[in-house]
Amino acid sequence: MARILITSAIPYINGVKHLGNLVGSQLPADLYARYVRARGHEVLFLCATDEHGTPAELAAAKAGMEVAEYCARMHRVQARLAQGFRLSFDHFGRSSSPQNHRLTQHFAGRLAENGYIEEVTERQVYSVADGRFLPDRYIEGTCPNCGYEKARGDQCENCTKQLDPTDLIDPRSAISGSTDLEVRQTKHLYLRQSLLKDRLDAWIDGQTGWPILTTSIAKKWLHDGDGLQDRGITRDLDWGVPVKKGDADWPGMEGKVFYVWFDAPIEYIACAAEWAEAQGLGEAAWRRWWRTDEGADDVRYVQFMGKDNVPFHTLSFPATIMGSGEPWKLVDYIKSFNYLTYDGGQFSTSQGRGVFMDQALELLPSDYWRWWLLANAPESGDAEFTWEKFQAGVNKDLADVLGNFVSRVTKFCRAKFGEEVPAGGEMSAAGRALVGELTERLAAYTAHMEAIEVRKAAAELRAVWVAGNEFLQGAAPWTTIKEDRDRAAADIRLALNLVHLYAVISEPFLPDAAARLLEALRTDRRDWPDDLGAALEALPPGHGFVTPETLFAKIDDATRDEWASRFAGTRAA
Repeated sequence: MARILITSAIPYINGVKHLGNLVGSQLPADLYARYVRARGHEVLFLCATDEHGTPAELAAAKAGMEVAEYCARMHRVQARLAQGFRLSFDHFGRSSSPQNHRLTQHFAGRLAENGYIEEVTERQVYSVADGRFLPDRYIEGTCPNCGYEKARGDQCENCTKQLDPTDLIDPRSAISGSTDLEVRQTKHLYLRQSLLKDRLDAWIDGQTGWPILTTSIAKKWLHDGDGLQDRGITRDLDWGVPVKKGDADWPGMEGKVFYVWFDAPIEYIACAAEWAEAQGLGEAAWRRWWRTDEGADDVRYVQFMGKDNVPFHTLSFPATIMGSGEPWKLVDYIKSFNYLTYDGGQFSTSQGRGVFMDQALELLPSDYWRWWLLANAPESGDAEFTWEKFQAGVNKDLADVLGNFVSRVTKFCRAKFGEEVPAGGEMSAAGRALVGELTERLAAYTAHMEAIEVRKAAAELRAVWVAGNEFLQGAAPWTTIKEDRDRAAADIRLALNLVHLYAVISEPFLPDAAARLLEALRTDRRDWPDDLGAALEALPPGHGFVTPETLFAKIDDATRDEWASRFAGTRAA
């Protein structure tokens, strides 16, 4: 039994996330967590809300709430939606936790002691009316590229052009709307990650089997242009982790907080501490996952994230850990994803374009979304969600293949043998051929799951479902029962055990459907089918079952068109 630590990129606090965010980190992380648990491994699966930084303050102000109150409310919302999608976190924490405050300040102190922190004087926009320096996102104005009047000081949301505050036409404070802005000097701390460039480069070179997407992004940041740059880790904000060296004050840094991208990855560690406290466990319980001198040397640490997060997780966070000089666990494997687009464009909150997690669960149960998103995960390139593709995936894979097989098998057995596994007969040649095919397919499926090849695993799982349908169609027990009841009984007994097999191996993709099937089959056996022969005898003759209701309903064209219209984006940007 292995020990596997899994973290998903932590979602930002300012609102409900869309389906692209979900499939870019949390959902595939859950797929893998469920799979390795099913194989009997010891797993700690962690995620949290990312609660600091400018967008949190702006979102709170827009909602008319104090930022701490807003973050607490949105954490509850995101936790509820995670449960709705059956994301099986061992703990869903908060980057604003006391544990993360302490650890962030601890790392900063260690980095300073080791010469990896530098104080840098900068020129930054200051709002006289607000009495504060304004981070880039706190400055709005007209985009010089497209004329959009609500462009931010870092980027125009309308045309996506990267900007500096000084690029904006008629800049104003996003807090008060004041145009009384000045450029003043302020001092910030920088992480001297450039000093760790060679060490980071050698570490990345030593990682075997990482996705090309992960390593190519990391190498680009290391070597393109001027190479790896030092990065500011403080901001002039009120909300965040106060700048300290461990427990000590940091002279000249009064009133400043650590930059969200410094403290957010540290929350992975802090989240484990939150988990241990919530479970009533001591420090040793979480440190054995994170400190290589306290037991974490035998942990396999796997991270999941979208490609935009790769630089921070391959460079900045490892630089923080390395620079501390302490034996913290470094990641072993980073699974990164490209983007999911929506019907030829981007998801957009402001334009009401695309489906967000809360809306999705109002339309259909989570398994429908889990299957389609994972089966079409953006691994080798960007993927596109359209309602036509979603409808086809649900109707063909879930309703026509898996759901239809379960319905035909259980209803036929109920009609001809009653609601129990029939006795009699020996496995037919067709049954033996099916076992041979499934032996190969299950080996391939397991290999893809081990390698975290999500789309390939989904395709192989679907092929296993199809093989059962083809066997049933060829065996035709509804015909053979007229002349050879024992043969029909043997075939339907095999088919019922296939339903159980499907429940077990489909659970990482379809946890609710798997639970319904196991309940209908009146069993809690969830052994992974390393021995396929034994797995196909899990339900012996005489074992009772209940014929389940329709497992998956089809999406008709009228419903598809109504949803496409509803989420096309009718609100003005």
